[in-house]
Parts: sequence; C-alpha cells; structure tokens
Amino acid sequence: MTFLRTAGRQIVDESGTPVRLRGVAVGGWLNMENFITGYSGNESLMRGTVREVLGEERYELFFERLLTAFFGEDDAKLLADLGMNCVRFPVNYRHFEDDSKPFEFKKEGFRHLDRAIEACARHGIYSVIDLHALPGSQNHHWHSDNPTHRPAFWDHPHFQDRVVAMWEHIAEHYKDNPWVAGYNPINEPADESRKVVGPFYTSLVNAIRAIDERHILFLDGNTYSTEFDVFDEPWENTVYVAHDYAAPGLGGGGDYPGLTDGRYFDKAALEAKYAERTEYCRRTGTPVWVGEFGPIYTGDERVDAMRRQLLADQLEIYRREDAGWSIWMYKDLGRQGLVMVRPDSPYLKRFGDFVAKKVRLGADQWGSDGLGVPEVIKPFHEMMATEFPDFDPYPWGRFDWVRTLILNLTVAQPLAYEYAELFRDLTDADLVALADSFALANCDVRTTLRDQLVAG
Repeated sequence: MTFLRTAGRQIVDESGTPVRLRGVAVGGWLNMENFITGYSGNESLMRGTVREVLGEERYELFFERLLTAFFGEDDAKLLADLGMNCVRFPVNYRHFEDDSKPFEFKKEGFRHLDRAIEACARHGIYSVIDLHALPGSQNHHWHSDNPTHRPAFWDHPHFQDRVVAMWEHIAEHYKDNPWVAGYNPINEPADESRKVVGPFYTSLVNAIRAIDERHILFLDGNTYSTEFDVFDEPWENTVYVAHDYAAPGLGGGGDYPGLTDGRYFDKAALEAKYAERTEYCRRTGTPVWVGEFGPIYTGDERVDAMRRQLLADQLEIYRREDAGWSIWMYKDLGRQGLVMVRPDSPYLKRFGDFVAKKVRLGADQWGSDGLGVPEVIKPFHEMMATEFPDFDPYPWGRFDWVRTLILNLTVAQPLAYEYAELFRDLTDADLVALADSFALANCDVRTTLRDQLVAG
C-alpha cells in the first residue's frame, strides 16, 4: 500500500495512478448527532444526562457496546462490496481530551478509530480523519457539540492552542499509516469575523507538516465549507473541501425541479452552485472533493422521488467533473442514511415515540421545517420579521437564528432529560439490545440510495 497525494487536479497513488475518492461519512458514531441516533440536543448534554440515570459503570457498558456495534468489519465489507474506496470518520475532540484536563491526551482515545481504519484497510478502503467537534465549538450548531448558538472557538486562543496540540498528537499517531488518505482538521468552520480562521489554518498546517509531510490535508472553507476567500495560495498536497447541500433536499425543501424559499432549482441551478463552491479549486488547479452532500428523505414517495432525482443530478455533475465525494451519511434511524435501524428494533421500540415527539416539536434542526408547532412558532417568526426586518445574523439569517434558539436549544435541551429517563430501570441485557440495534446485521439498506451510489 502506498500513500496518496495530490497531483494537479487529481489525487494519485505513488505510482501516479489517479484515485477518485468516493464514499460515505460515518456520522453519529465518534461524533454523535441528535437526528442520527435519536437523542435531543447536543452530544455532551445527552451523555451527561444518560450518565446521571445509568451511573458510570452501566453508562460505559451502553456506550462502549454502541460504538462497537455501530461500525465494524461488516460495515467496511458492505462499503467495499458497493465499490466505495473512502470513509470519512467524524470525531469529537472529547475522545482525545477532557475539558477538565486540557493538553492531556487519553491513552484510549484512538481505540475505536484505529479499529475502524484497520477494518477499512482490510477491505481496500482509505480513511479521512475529520475533527468534527472542536473545543469551544467552531460553528453554531449541534454537530459541533455546541450547547449554545455561539462558536466560542474563534474567541479564545486557549481553544485554538488545544486543537493545534491535538492535531500534532493525531499526526504523530497516523503519520506512517498509508491507509489514512489524510486529515480533515476542522469540519465546517464558521468565523464571522473572517479574521481568525485564515491565520489559524496557517498555524495548524505548519504544526501538522512539522510532523507529517505525507498525508493529504483536506481543508474546509469558512462558513460551513462554502467560502474559500480565507485562503491565499494553496498549500502543497492539500485538497480544499466543498460541502454541497442543495436547498430542495433539506428539511424545508420544495419540489425539484421547482421552488424552494422563492428560488427555482433545477440541474442548471445545482451546476451553478457547484461551480461557485468549487471556484477556488478550479482556479488554483487543485483537486475537487465534495466532503458532504446528500438529500434528506421524508417517507413521502412523491417527495423522495424528487430527492432521488436531485441526488442523481448531483452525482452526474461530480462524475462529469471527475470530483471525488463523501456523502452524508452512512447509518441512522432512517432520515438520510444508506443503512437504517429497523423500525421493529429494540432501540426504536423504546425510543420511537420520543423520536416522534422530537419531530412534532421540531427539536432537531436537520430535517425540520423550522416551525415545530406552527401555531406557536410561526407568529414568533412573523413578529421578528416585522420588528427586525433588517436583522440578518451570520451564518444563515434570521429564520435559522430564531429556530436555533427556540427549537434547537430551548425545546431540545429539556427533551434531553426526557430521553435519559427512558434508560431508567433497564437491565444490562436491555442496554446491550438497544446498542446492538445499530449493528449492520440488525439494520436495513436503503436500496435506492445504494444503487445510486454504486452508479455514481
């Protein structure tokens, strides 16, 4: 096995043979997300409330079993059988370091990540290591394990210094592993000032390169990997990662082709947005890798047929442009994943009503229309629009700001305690059965998505 590297617009192996990285992100595993595994709020809040109910020993039993079941040899084999050659592994910094002990790295921090990378390697699959949640949170939302709506990472050099040290630690661990395609050091940074992210990237790249010159760096642009003006001349052996979610495929999406939020979307619109998001790559002659994309499915066949067409159009664009990709995502409760936990599983039997309540209240941002209970929330949106018509907060405007504060924090956080209470009085056998619901043998494959990814 040889290390991958960049060569102009392509990623190649050491013989110079082009390698178009295509695969999935294993979200919801080493960085847990509410809509993926069914809890509410952010990961650290969920873990804390569940620990209070279960106690330390049984908390460890459940989460160790869950992490073991969620991704393993069978999952790697499935992806290889589908022709995938890359897996992106999102990781929460808390696997490496505790806030109470900054700069002190856990001996067991690499245990599950090593196991997954080795399983993928046995099936000919490269891995990309993605630090998805940074200390202080690098963006505004749940997926950076943010308990607020502010990304404090950019305000505090302490957090930034910890991430530099953490990546030195990661690079030292993997510098000789050719099955690691590279490092994705910051998922979806969102620096409103646009003054910190560029210099910080320079410091981070220099620190990693002092230890590891061989692995590719996969660098996300600012504002959730959509803006690349924070970069000057490209670094060597570096890919500038675009995230390419299409509005008609999201929670409030309309018909495709058709109108979403007053804009008309068809394939030409997708091509224009792709061209905008990859302009830096094309201008600098560096490879294009779409680090995240993919529609959300609804269970309504009319809508889902349009979502499949949207995905087909995106994949055709990437194929034509010779762009690599990593779809979001591999496994969940059925909203988006290639693999889905079965409705009759012990987990969904236990938590299905809770998940339905989250949906009714709009507690999860991903997949929601942002209204929750419309008779309650819609008047508040209207009041804000009337009273503050010029209020357009970073990153996604007034509507997202309101729903984040009211639904994804104010409503979601009390629900985290309700979720934890559903663990009360369960036996050890019950906990094992809940965790094992996420094992591939107990899940179904979304065959339509499988077939589209194979063709893509």
